[in-house]
Amino acid sequence: MTTAASPPLMPARDTSGAHALVDHKLVTSYFVASFVYYIIALLAGGLYSMQFLQHYPFPGAELFSPGRIRMLHTNGMAYGFIANAFLGGLHWAVPRLTLRPVLSAKLSWFIFIAWQGIVLGTVGGLLTGQAQAVEWGETPVWIDPVAVLGLTLVGANFLASVFRMRSSMYVSVWYFIAALPWTLLTYTMGNFFVEYWIGGTASGAIIGLFIHDLVGLFVTPIGWGLMYYFVPIILKKPIWSHGLSLVGFWGLAFFYPLNGIHHFLYTPIPMFLQHGAIVATIAVEFVVTTVIINFFMTLRGSGDALRRNLPIRWFYVGMVFYFTTCLQCAFQVTLTFQKIIHFSDWVVGHAHLVMFGVFGFWIMGMFTYLFPRLVGATRWYSDKLNAWHFWLSAIGMLIMFFDLVIAGLVQGFLWKDLAIWEESLRASMPFWMIRSWSGLGIIVAQFLFGWNMYKTATDRSLRAA
Repeated sequence: MTTAASPPLMPARDTSGAHALVDHKLVTSYFVASFVYYIIALLAGGLYSMQFLQHYPFPGAELFSPGRIRMLHTNGMAYGFIANAFLGGLHWAVPRLTLRPVLSAKLSWFIFIAWQGIVLGTVGGLLTGQAQAVEWGETPVWIDPVAVLGLTLVGANFLASVFRMRSSMYVSVWYFIAALPWTLLTYTMGNFFVEYWIGGTASGAIIGLFIHDLVGLFVTPIGWGLMYYFVPIILKKPIWSHGLSLVGFWGLAFFYPLNGIHHFLYTPIPMFLQHGAIVATIAVEFVVTTVIINFFMTLRGSGDALRRNLPIRWFYVGMVFYFTTCLQCAFQVTLTFQKIIHFSDWVVGHAHLVMFGVFGFWIMGMFTYLFPRLVGATRWYSDKLNAWHFWLSAIGMLIMFFDLVIAGLVQGFLWKDLAIWEESLRASMPFWMIRSWSGLGIIVAQFLFGWNMYKTATDRSLRAA
């Protein structure tokens, strides 16, 4: 569990014009907030897993009932961890790509404070039973208008930089331009349409679109946009093919919004919509393949970076996981396969791989690359702790993924054979035990990284002379 010592990050803070455009304190604040929510969401996930082992520590406590803790886990990951990290990444990348500042530094700080209020309000609302009956859209109804206003301000703040740029528009900027209005429209669709205007089978179709568009039109375009920014900078070489990068962008824009109904196969939703979602999901796998080829061809001739450069390792392992989860999705959305894995732990493993194994890994790579620079340190406090963080996270994620995939197949075939429900529970118990232990390894890894962040930020010996 060792890694090569990282070279000094000199100069710790550049004096270029791009540096003056970026508020390092704001980016640091977003990253710290993201990491704190990350820890809380992980602990909630570990706590939720205990009920499957019949060792839940709060039986009968309504405030900490498993259903509410589960929503704390998922919403904390989406809006606390990922959203904060991506907002911090955008505040670093967008001014540097456009060579223009955001619309307002004061507005940026207002959005930061307001967003933490939205996340904390969501946590409080979920724990006190104010959730909406929309998967991934459980945020209380009184939070939704505030969140929509906040997303509108976020879009205005960053798009002002884009509209004022005079240089060539990089593909990263394409992804960011699309993601900002997409996120606003997706959130509005999932949290208002179903709640107030649409019911019955139609609401199921809209919820499916909302669930998948949160991943495909919010997390994915910002995540890939940041990869198109960071990877060439770290490798010090351009992306292999500009043409393939455009294929990836337009393929995402065309096919991903049509995927959502594959969450509701074999339902009263019209079959032509279900078939369309299946075809679009398989098409996304081909689109993702072009993106993966582009990045791995960019790595050609620089393969040693996977060994010596930890951020690159985080990024590229996340890309492999992204390809894996899309390939898995292309199979699991077929009507034949759905008969086996629907409602099983296969789907849970799939969701964990994409949200933590892909976007979580990309965020950790971004943290690893930027954090010393943000706090003015010449290097990390401990490269060994960073290595443990990576390997415990990667091994824990792989074990959890394969464990849940196998558990899903066991459950699905038992149900197909009309086994009694209790038999499937008994068969699942060993897998649920492994899931909890692998999750514990992931949690320990993040505490090691948190300690490394703290020491890097506070150790004066790491400051440049």
